[in-house]
Amino acid sequence: MSDELVFYTNPMSRGRIIRWMLEEIGQPYTTKVVNWGENRSPEYLAVNPMGKVPTIVHGGTTVTECAAIIAYLADAFPQANLAPPVGSKLRGEYYRWLFFGAGPIEQAVSTKFLGVEPNEEQRAMVGFGSMKDVLDTLESALTGRDYLVGDSFTAADLYIASHLGWGMQFGTLEKRPVFEAYVARCTARPADKRAVEIDDALIAQAQPQAQAQPEPAE
Repeated sequence: MSDELVFYTNPMSRGRIIRWMLEEIGQPYTTKVVNWGENRSPEYLAVNPMGKVPTIVHGGTTVTECAAIIAYLADAFPQANLAPPVGSKLRGEYYRWLFFGAGPIEQAVSTKFLGVEPNEEQRAMVGFGSMKDVLDTLESALTGRDYLVGDSFTAADLYIASHLGWGMQFGTLEKRPVFEAYVARCTARPADKRAVEIDDALIAQAQPQAQAQPEPAE
């Protein structure tokens, strides 16, 4: 079986998160840009029936959903040291924060975007409680430390910093000094700078009408 790593993305989507992860692991990969409209083509739906990007195909394995892709890549390429050892206490913390991004943060941002704010009774029924609960929890975890898990950068930091950076830039998440310092620390990494350059170059090459279309985001 081929070990080829294929990355389906659009540079104006959450695929930018996975680009950063791919640059961190340092392995060869092939980029296939999914232009607007092509995400609903039979060819792409055969890869990802949801019609969303990003998606990766590694050998015969297809992985969708950003958190799942990040977790998979960290384990598939352990030499990048982006995840604590399996079974360790730090591994539990790593999973906690990786899926905190996929769960509470995603849910809180989505409901805010839709103009929905759960009342006190409804908060017991939703996975994130309230936006304040989510941000206060994350701020508490980051106060007085550089990274979320142990003393080193992990894939969980990559995912959470991506959420925070994007959210603070576009106003879906509150700017707080702890968050701004954390994002600056994480995005100073050379892999992120390479990833940004690659995706920004792809945007510059795109036709203006293509740029104006909504993203088929994960």
